[in-house]
Amino acid sequence: MINRKILLLSVPPLVGLVLFIATLPTHGAGFASLSVGPTSGTYIVGSTFTASVYLDTGGEAINALDIKILFPPDKLQVVSPSLGKSIVSVWASQPAYNNKTGEISFEGGIPNPGINASQGIVSTITFRVKSIGRGVIKFSDEAKVFLNDGLATEILGNANPAIYDFVLPPPEGPIVSSPTHPDQSNWYSAKTVILNFALEDAVPVHGYSYLLSEEPLEPVDDISEGLDHSVTYRDLESGTYYFHIKALQDETWGGVTRFAINTDTAPPAEFKIDISPEAKTVRRNPIIAFTTTDANSGLEHYEIKLVSLSLMAEAAEHPSQPLFIETGSPYIPNLNLGKYDVIVRAYDHAGNYRESVARLEIVQALFQFLGKDGIRIRSGLVISWYWLIPILFLILVVLAFVFRHMRKWHSQVSGQLTVGALKDPVISARLDLLKEKQNEYSKKLALLIAAGLSLSLFASVEARSTAEPLSPPIIETVSRNVSNDELFYAGGKSDATEGEVVVYLQNLRSGETFALKSPVDQSGDWFYSHDQFLQSGRYLIWSQSRLGEELSPPSPQIELIVTETALQFGSSRLSYELVYASVALGLLVAILLISVYIAAAYRRGRKLKIRLEAEIREAEDSLRRGFALIARDIETELDLVRHTSLGNVFKVKEAEREKKLLKDLEEVKVHLSGEIWKISRDIERIDLR
Repeated sequence: MINRKILLLSVPPLVGLVLFIATLPTHGAGFASLSVGPTSGTYIVGSTFTASVYLDTGGEAINALDIKILFPPDKLQVVSPSLGKSIVSVWASQPAYNNKTGEISFEGGIPNPGINASQGIVSTITFRVKSIGRGVIKFSDEAKVFLNDGLATEILGNANPAIYDFVLPPPEGPIVSSPTHPDQSNWYSAKTVILNFALEDAVPVHGYSYLLSEEPLEPVDDISEGLDHSVTYRDLESGTYYFHIKALQDETWGGVTRFAINTDTAPPAEFKIDISPEAKTVRRNPIIAFTTTDANSGLEHYEIKLVSLSLMAEAAEHPSQPLFIETGSPYIPNLNLGKYDVIVRAYDHAGNYRESVARLEIVQALFQFLGKDGIRIRSGLVISWYWLIPILFLILVVLAFVFRHMRKWHSQVSGQLTVGALKDPVISARLDLLKEKQNEYSKKLALLIAAGLSLSLFASVEARSTAEPLSPPIIETVSRNVSNDELFYAGGKSDATEGEVVVYLQNLRSGETFALKSPVDQSGDWFYSHDQFLQSGRYLIWSQSRLGEELSPPSPQIELIVTETALQFGSSRLSYELVYASVALGLLVAILLISVYIAAAYRRGRKLKIRLEAEIREAEDSLRRGFALIARDIETELDLVRHTSLGNVFKVKEAEREKKLLKDLEEVKVHLSGEIWKISRDIERIDLR
């Protein structure tokens, strides 16, 4: 009985589950695919070719599609899309194309029961080749294929592009080569183009006619340019040029040979390095993002270098990064605490590059709130709120104690300065002796430097008699904006492969010159990072390449300004940031002390005010009672005067007496009101204080 009941209860859910599964669609969403055929090929500039758009429905019936095709408008142009043969029978809008933006759009449908095809042709497009290079025809991400299920289900899974190569017609005339731009498909940064040409057969040539233009199929006139087998074009602007040439043999002009020249003399566009969450952060893995464009040859790759500006800072992931490494954006390093210069170079296909520099500083958080548990200090120590408040109070007491003793010490020092403690004869004599030794040492050092330079020049002159002179090194990267708590660095290119570069750093204020050495790798790159902080001031930087005993001429001088951002006491440095933090902490303590004093003073003043108000009220009551007594006496006297009649002789005197008494009464009222007003005003002033 129980089993039967359980079975009966379980039947409705099972039936519902079966019905639900039965209503599920049997297709696999995302099985349809689009493609362009042929998928690859090589076509000649000026010719036309056709490409078909194919649809594979993946075994499902579809009833609508919405497709957008993208092509490179600088290399291709659409002649017309063909609608003669297509699986689409109803077009929502006629196929449209735009040769300026490089877009072709199709939007159509198929009536019930739809269509199921493995290689259905949507359209056939005829293209004309405009210029050489490589072009990609692809589908936009907005392309859609809809299932014939009444629900407009999208089932497009793949959209396969096609890649084509476009070349010039085969040479029909002289053979052309270029030592400056040898490969017609590559880009070069040289502004000067040298072209060599000649015929292979033995028939004598009576002249060449040629021209350089931006059109790939420019006609060549029949006017001879002479019999020279070479031509040079200088100061070309960035772009693609075509050299057209033909030869005159037996009074007949031969076929034309066309040679492509790709010149890009401009670097990529300027760009900014974005550092997230910010340039000064506690995050050890900041996100370094950068992007730019190139109008001619296009971007090829990015390179990045992180230069440590702190003595103890070192990249954890790349402990030593003296040279650039290829990377992409965003770049996420793993860094230790310290300051860094982030140097990013964007290269185009011609080898030009644009460099951008950003300052990054990894700092440690002073403290971190942990909710009800307290705070975490930089060292990792967690302090509970129950301990934090007494500790802060203790610090405040200690600071007050230190402040008291500092004032006493300051007074003693001021007194010593007043009496001239620093003018002691012994100290003055020692200072004079020190200056004399410094001047003597400076002269000896100058003689040694002059002798060393003379020997170096003599050695270099002797070496030049047997070898080609070295070119001066190029300083490409230098820390122009550096402070006296950041490390100086410089880098660049040198011909002294496997040699070294000597970097000279001269302090313009003291005249002191440092000779710093950096090795040069096999590719000619060198990089030097100073291991000490520089004093603030103005410096001159130049360099020389050294290969064995041979020295190159010095490079152009670069001025470096080291700004002062730290206080120095002997060999110790105190950053202004720490000074500012100390000042801020002192101000915070002072504010706290003043607040405590104000609160205590207010409390004492409040008590005094309450006592004063009580006394004033008592005085006011006394005055009022006294006034009432005086007024009563005056009124009594007035009544006596009015009721006393001593004859006509005294009537005038009685009137004068009454008038005087009334005047005295009024003066008492006015005086009493004034005194009460003064007391009230004093109370208000006490409130304001």
